[in-house]
Amino acid sequence: MQSSKQPYRILLSFDLEEFDIPNEYGASLPVDEQLRVTQNGTARLLPVLNQLQATATFFTTAFYARQQDTEVKEIAGRHEIASHAFHHSRFSEDDILHSRQVLAKITGQNISGFRMPRLAPVSKKLIAQAGYRYDASLNPTWLPGRYNNFSQPRTLFRQDQLWIIPSSVTPLLRIPLFWLAFKNLPLSFIKQCSLRILKKDQYLSLYFHPWEFADLAGYRTMPFYTRKICGNQLLDKLTAYLQWLQTLGVFTTMESFISMHEPARHTRIL
Repeated sequence: MQSSKQPYRILLSFDLEEFDIPNEYGASLPVDEQLRVTQNGTARLLPVLNQLQATATFFTTAFYARQQDTEVKEIAGRHEIASHAFHHSRFSEDDILHSRQVLAKITGQNISGFRMPRLAPVSKKLIAQAGYRYDASLNPTWLPGRYNNFSQPRTLFRQDQLWIIPSSVTPLLRIPLFWLAFKNLPLSFIKQCSLRILKKDQYLSLYFHPWEFADLAGYRTMPFYTRKICGNQLLDKLTAYLQWLQTLGVFTTMESFISMHEPARHTRIL
């Protein structure tokens, strides 16, 4: 007899954005180069996801989607597209709604999820008013110079008519499993933390960037810990991790995960 217990859910997500991180550290990368690096990383990443049949959520800036509309339409055929605001390097409150409208037009999908660039604080009321169902901008841990969210909930919760999907951190110590941790910590340790989270929370919420899987060796202005492993070496590590996760659970988009908790969907038409 098959167990009635629900399988673990793996919420895999990628921030599809302009590769502007070197500019945070004094470089002046032109926009066409930012787009090209992200496109190169995406071209390496997608075949792996397709081979593993690993469905993911791509938080996409509207600017990137406009410049790479054919690529984004292709991604939308297999994965969920969610909003990552309009630009990655600058923001206005109007971008919350405008990005959703642009992404919906390009992909034909109802855009129900939002993630703020760099997980910066943003009004949940504005996100809800723009027609989104969930926000994934919270990393409930401490990152020096970025945020201190130790007082925030670790797992799925409701706020201002929104579902909030925090990035996964371990119980108690709140060790994060986001992209920098994955890049810098041994895979064996990442697996141990993942198991602890899955057993406690029944799901895992992860995020990476497609540009990480491009060759970043020449971008020396970036801190070493942001480019320690990149390109095919990092892609091999991710592949091994996803293959292991496949033995434990089911890859699920964030929209589908929300629907499991709120079965009655009401699509908002803008």
